[in-house]
Amino acid sequence: METKNVISALAALAQESRLGVFRLLVQIGPEGLAASKIAEQLSIPPSSLSFHLKELTHAGLVIPKQDGRFIIYAVNFQTMNEVMGFLTESCCSGKPCTPLASLVCETS
Repeated sequence: METKNVISALAALAQESRLGVFRLLVQIGPEGLAASKIAEQLSIPPSSLSFHLKELTHAGLVIPKQDGRFIIYAVNFQTMNEVMGFLTESCCSGKPCTPLASLVCETS
Protein backbone atom coordinates (compact mmCIF):
# COMPACT_ATOMS: atom_id res chain seq x y z
CA MET A 1 0.00 0.00 0.00
CA GLU A 2 1.31 3.42 -0.89
CA THR A 3 2.08 5.90 1.85
CA LYS A 4 -0.35 8.49 0.44
CA ASN A 5 -3.21 5.97 0.68
CA VAL A 6 -2.34 5.15 4.30
CA ILE A 7 -2.23 8.85 5.13
CA SER A 8 -5.65 9.33 3.50
CA ALA A 9 -7.12 6.44 5.50
CA LEU A 10 -5.65 7.60 8.79
CA ALA A 11 -6.77 11.19 8.15
CA ALA A 12 -10.32 9.94 7.51
CA LEU A 13 -10.28 8.07 10.83
CA ALA A 14 -8.84 11.04 12.74
CA GLN A 15 -12.29 12.42 13.53
CA GLU A 16 -14.59 11.18 16.29
CA SER A 17 -17.76 10.60 14.23
CA ARG A 18 -15.93 8.91 11.34
CA LEU A 19 -14.02 6.69 13.73
CA GLY A 20 -17.31 5.75 15.40
CA VAL A 21 -18.91 4.94 12.03
CA PHE A 22 -15.92 2.84 10.98
CA ARG A 23 -15.86 0.90 14.25
CA LEU A 24 -19.61 0.25 14.06
CA LEU A 25 -19.28 -1.04 10.49
CA VAL A 26 -16.36 -3.28 11.51
CA GLN A 27 -18.61 -4.78 14.21
CA ILE A 28 -21.49 -5.27 11.74
CA GLY A 29 -19.26 -7.10 9.27
CA PRO A 30 -19.35 -7.49 5.48
CA GLU A 31 -23.14 -7.22 5.20
CA GLY A 32 -22.95 -3.53 6.12
CA LEU A 33 -25.65 -1.19 7.31
CA ALA A 34 -28.00 1.39 5.78
CA ALA A 35 -27.10 5.03 6.41
CA SER A 36 -30.33 5.55 8.36
CA LYS A 37 -29.41 2.72 10.75
CA ILE A 38 -25.89 4.11 11.21
CA ALA A 39 -27.35 7.55 12.00
CA GLU A 40 -29.81 5.99 14.43
CA GLN A 41 -27.24 3.88 16.29
CA LEU A 42 -24.66 6.67 16.59
CA SER A 43 -27.04 9.64 16.97
CA ILE A 44 -25.45 11.48 14.07
CA PRO A 45 -27.67 13.85 12.05
CA PRO A 46 -28.20 12.54 8.49
CA SER A 47 -26.59 15.60 6.86
CA SER A 48 -23.44 15.19 8.96
CA LEU A 49 -23.39 11.43 8.44
CA SER A 50 -23.51 11.90 4.68
CA PHE A 51 -20.35 14.02 4.85
CA HIS A 52 -18.56 11.50 7.08
CA LEU A 53 -19.53 8.54 4.88
CA LYS A 54 -18.26 10.42 1.83
CA GLU A 55 -14.89 10.97 3.54
CA LEU A 56 -14.60 7.30 4.55
CA THR A 57 -15.58 6.21 1.04
CA HIS A 58 -13.09 8.60 -0.57
CA ALA A 59 -10.34 7.13 1.65
CA GLY A 60 -11.29 3.62 0.48
CA LEU A 61 -12.29 2.48 3.96
CA VAL A 62 -16.01 2.08 3.23
CA ILE A 63 -17.82 0.70 0.20
CA PRO A 64 -21.36 1.91 -0.60
CA LYS A 65 -23.70 -0.42 -2.48
CA GLN A 66 -27.22 0.23 -3.69
CA ASP A 67 -29.89 -2.07 -2.26
CA GLY A 68 -33.25 -1.02 -3.63
CA ARG A 69 -33.84 2.51 -2.40
CA PHE A 70 -31.20 2.24 0.31
CA ILE A 71 -27.45 2.59 0.21
CA ILE A 72 -25.70 0.01 2.36
CA TYR A 73 -22.27 0.92 3.69
CA ALA A 74 -19.74 -1.76 4.57
CA VAL A 75 -16.10 -1.69 5.61
CA ASN A 76 -13.58 -2.36 2.87
CA PHE A 77 -11.74 -5.05 4.83
CA GLN A 78 -9.03 -5.29 2.18
CA THR A 79 -8.08 -1.64 2.68
CA MET A 80 -8.32 -1.98 6.46
CA ASN A 81 -5.98 -4.98 6.41
CA GLU A 82 -3.57 -3.23 4.04
CA VAL A 83 -3.37 -0.22 6.37
CA MET A 84 -2.76 -2.50 9.36
CA GLY A 85 -0.12 -4.41 7.37
CA PHE A 86 1.60 -1.16 6.38
CA LEU A 87 1.69 -0.01 10.02
CA THR A 88 3.07 -3.30 11.32
CA GLU A 89 5.26 -4.59 8.47
CA SER A 90 8.53 -4.00 10.36
CA CYS A 91 7.15 -4.89 13.77
CA CYS A 92 9.66 -6.04 16.38
CA SER A 93 12.66 -5.43 14.09
CA GLY A 94 11.81 -8.47 12.00
CA LYS A 95 11.72 -10.85 14.97
CA PRO A 96 8.64 -13.06 15.34
CA CYS A 97 5.97 -11.48 17.48
CA THR A 98 2.22 -11.58 17.84
CA PRO A 99 0.91 -8.02 17.85
CA LEU A 100 -2.76 -7.40 18.46
CA ALA A 101 -2.95 -6.20 14.85
CA SER A 102 -2.27 -9.71 13.57
CA LEU A 103 -5.98 -10.48 13.84
CA VAL A 104 -7.26 -10.35 10.26
CA CYS A 105 -10.95 -10.47 9.41
CA GLU A 106 -12.00 -13.00 6.84
CA THR A 107 -14.48 -11.75 4.27
CA SER A 108 -16.36 -13.67 1.65
